[in-house]
Amino acid sequence: MSFAIIETGGKQYKVSASKILEIEKLNAKVGEIVKFKNVLLLNDNKNTEVGNPSIEGATVEAKLLDNVKDRTVLVFHKRRRKNSRKKNGHRQRHSKVQITKILAKDGKIIDEFKIVEKKNVVKEDKKVIKKEKKK
Repeated sequence: MSFAIIETGGKQYKVSASKILEIEKLNAKVGEIVKFKNVLLLNDNKNTEVGNPSIEGATVEAKLLDNVKDRTVLVFHKRRRKNSRKKNGHRQRHSKVQITKILAKDGKIIDEFKIVEKKNVVKEDKKVIKKEKKK
């Protein structure tokens, strides 16, 4: 299984093709392809390449699925015996991305995610047959 380690938003993530990540918010529109150029490590089934600190020319491509907000974190300050209270809430913004390609420094594709469409035709035919039997 091939994978890469990338750095984005001050954090490091181990990614492989088709993996969905929730990372710090990116300034991009939903559906756009995002390229991560700060690749720290590449691993395919045969060899491993470690960057110093990153691998020049290696990229990881991902599709931006959605920009979402995290759950609410409540911040409550109370000063005892002073009848002073303050309550704040915060929702951190995140981006959900799906990794589509991992490219080596020479542009060779190490791992790629291919979308497979499901066939619902068979299920629809069974529903029609069941309705006809009831009549």
